[in-house]
This record gives sequence, C-alpha cells and structure tokens, in this order.
Amino acid sequence: MSFRPIAWLLVLVSLLIGCSPKAGAPVPKRLLKRDVELQTSKGTIRLRLYDETPLHRDNFIRLVRSDFYDGIQFHRVIQQFMIQAGDPKSKKAPDTTKLGSGGPGYTIPAEIRPKYFHRKGVLAAARMGDNVNPERASSGSQFYIVQGRVFTDQSLDSVEIHRLNGRKLPAAHRAVYKTIGGAPHLDQAYTIYGEVISGLEVVDSIAVVKTSGRTGGDRPLEPVVIKKARLVRRP
Repeated sequence: MSFRPIAWLLVLVSLLIGCSPKAGAPVPKRLLKRDVELQTSKGTIRLRLYDETPLHRDNFIRLVRSDFYDGIQFHRVIQQFMIQAGDPKSKKAPDTTKLGSGGPGYTIPAEIRPKYFHRKGVLAAARMGDNVNPERASSGSQFYIVQGRVFTDQSLDSVEIHRLNGRKLPAAHRAVYKTIGGAPHLDQAYTIYGEVISGLEVVDSIAVVKTSGRTGGDRPLEPVVIKKARLVRRP
C-alpha cells in the first residue's frame, strides 16, 4: 500500500528522518483500552486497536489526541479494495492535486503479526514500497481500512500463485476470504493494527464514491473528510 510520493527525494528524506516513532510522552495506561471514533462526512467509524502492535497503537492514539486527523481527507479510495487517509497535505490541497506523500516526518518499525490478515474491516498502516523500504516500516500517519471483495477457492489459489509467490493462506483465513472478503494479496506485507467494530457500512459508502481513477491517484471527486477523530470509552 505505497503512498505515492511526488518525488523520490521526499521518500529518501522521510526514511532518513527516522525509522522509529517520534519521541513523545508515554500513552497513559487508561487510554490503551479506548476505541477510536472517526466522525467522517459519510458517517461514523469506530476502530479498536490491537495490543499486539503497541508501537502503532500508541502512535495512533497520540495522533488522535493531538487532533492530527481532524480535517484530513480519505485521499485514495478504490472500490472492492480499501480506503486510505492520513496525509496532512490533504487538509488544504486543491481538488486536482495527487496526494499521498505527506506525513508527520517519521516512520514506524513494522509489527507484522501472522495472526492478523487483510479481512474486510481491518485497519493497517500504509508504507513505501519494498524497493525503497525493505524493512517495511510504516508511514507515521497514513492508514487504510480494507473493504475488499469475496473470493472463491479458485481465485484464492491464483492469489497464492501470482501475488504471494506460492505461499499458502491458512485454511481459517481462506474461509473468511470466501465469506466476509478482504484483500489477501497484502497479507504479511503490511502492519495490521486494528479493526472496525462498527461502521462497516460507512466504509462501504466511502469505497463507492466516484474518484479520479488510477491516473489521478484514486482521489474522490468530492472530498470525504474526517471531521473529528477522538478516543471513546469501550462499551
């Protein structure tokens, strides 16, 4: 899920600035069990962060607490795949600008866990491609939520051969991809650090908006905005 830089120089600078989360105060323990609520122009999405990915969890919490995501757009949307946000440049960008190169100025070490896979509704970190980022460090702020599609055994076999270089998907994961759906070709290549616990219908409504298409960066023709991101108590 590369986030398409305007220039390779920006990529290299971003990677050199830091390959670990920006130093900051530790997240208070009481906040580690909070959910994140994204109030968007299409409705509200509620996210639960995983304790097994503490660097990404804590970073996301810090950004939400600092109002980093307020006013940011879902700048890249691909139906039956995913919706992506987190570029601070999207707050004031002209409608025709390609987005995806912005961030907080640091990356996060990968926390790729075999138990997590790209089923519909998971929250994962965008990152630069392997050619410039072999350690698969995550963007400091850009994330995507999987919409995906439902697969058959035949189509999953094809993913294993052509996209996963022969690596077999676990039977339990295949069962989910055949019922709920997702994006199996991304498995074990990006850090998944949370999931949607309510608001999947909002994800679906964002995923179907008209966009500029691949040549235009898949940017929605009408902005889809995160009006407010906040921490909320779990039920």
